Amino acid sequence: MKKAFYLIHSRRPNRTLQGAVKIRRSVSTLRETPVFRPGKVEGLIIIIAAALVLSSCASVSVVSPPMPAKEIYPRAVGPFMRQDICHIVAPGETLWRISKMYDVTIREIMRTNILHTEILQKGQRLLVPHAAPLVPVIPLYASKKWQYIIIHHSATDEGSSLEFDQYHQGRGWQGIGYHFVIDNGTKEKQDGQIEVSPRWIKQKDGSHCRAGNMNEKAIGICLVGNFSKENVPAKQLDALVYLVKILRKYYKVPLKRILGHDQVSGAATECPGRKFPWYEFKDRL
Repeated sequence: MKKAFYLIHSRRPNRTLQGAVKIRRSVSTLRETPVFRPGKVEGLIIIIAAALVLSSCASVSVVSPPMPAKEIYPRAVGPFMRQDICHIVAPGETLWRISKMYDVTIREIMRTNILHTEILQKGQRLLVPHAAPLVPVIPLYASKKWQYIIIHHSATDEGSSLEFDQYHQGRGWQGIGYHFVIDNGTKEKQDGQIEVSPRWIKQKDGSHCRAGNMNEKAIGICLVGNFSKENVPAKQLDALVYLVKILRKYYKVPLKRILGHDQVSGAATECPGRKFPWYEFKDRL
């Protein structure tokens, strides 16, 4: 019987991740594994997903975390000025991801912040030196489960992935219920910034729309703001169009299955708000 397990590999001084290739796991794959944070740290224990045909003897099986089939992170273009910025670590973020967001090496971020480990904590503040303009890093996974895309608003004036994670944990959920959050420039996030939640990175069901069993088959995207009272800001709408185009193309989601929370049969809500610009949004897709 074939089962998944984790192979434990102990880092020795002056060894790198390249040795992982020998057991058929690429360096880039290890860097996005939730149990691993990349880099040269002596004594670090690397847990490598592998598979083995097991005998009938007793064993403990562990589900291997999913690995992205591809990741999209465009480089900042045009003339721009690099500057030092403060970044608050969101749920699920790694140094590798942050380095791609700002086009700064992991080594430089660690040196600037005097980090002795690459394991980050939610809410941790990092100084990112000489950062380029922020770009989104969108991981895509080989999966057939995602059949719908559901749009939400937070119905709050402020928010971020970190704040929603804390709020949803307070309700007894396993962290933030959405797969993606698009910020509105509050809570020290940029207007139109796309945040990827741990639910997406781990390819877990959502906790954003129980009606129609959408949690099991729909990607949940939340825009920070209350669009029953105000219009969707241009940068947020641009980011939503960009993200949905990527997801729709990769997962082959038809336009008719891109819905607002209120458009799902059985959902008693006006989310994502009465002023959400459906005609403009779908026309741009």
